[in-house]
Amino acid sequence: MRLLALGDLDFDPIRRTGYGKAPELEPDLVRAQQDIAWCDHMAWVYPNWWGTMPALMKGFIDRAILPGFAFKYHEGKLLWEKLLKGRSARLLVTMDTPSLWYRWVVGRPGHNQMRHSVLGFCGVKPVRVSQFGVVKKSSPTTREAWLRRATDLGAAAP
Repeated sequence: MRLLALGDLDFDPIRRTGYGKAPELEPDLVRAQQDIAWCDHMAWVYPNWWGTMPALMKGFIDRAILPGFAFKYHEGKLLWEKLLKGRSARLLVTMDTPSLWYRWVVGRPGHNQMRHSVLGFCGVKPVRVSQFGVVKKSSPTTREAWLRRATDLGAAAP
């Protein structure tokens, strides 16, 4: 098992070159790509903020999940090559939004973004989601149960 704690990585989360020019990656992003290439299963653990991931996580995705590493376009072809095929993922997401509201009113934008627009786009499947909340109204006992559940999910990963 390898762990990437985004808050401990040293990188600029802003993609300053656009997608036309390949950026030079900081050493921590090079190691992150090596870890992603090494793994069979990824666990993404993060809070849901404003319906989706925190800005640092989005910046990490923008800088590390790149063409040529995670996906590749081919001249004259409509579809792209999914370079992260053969991997699966589990999203472990904490949130204060009630589950029914998040699903039926706002349409699970953060889960959909990660499942389809990021990981699925790169060939990662299946991508399963486990959400934990409402955090702000939870008791210490409930949070301990969530930690046990997250641990069990991690132990059962493919």
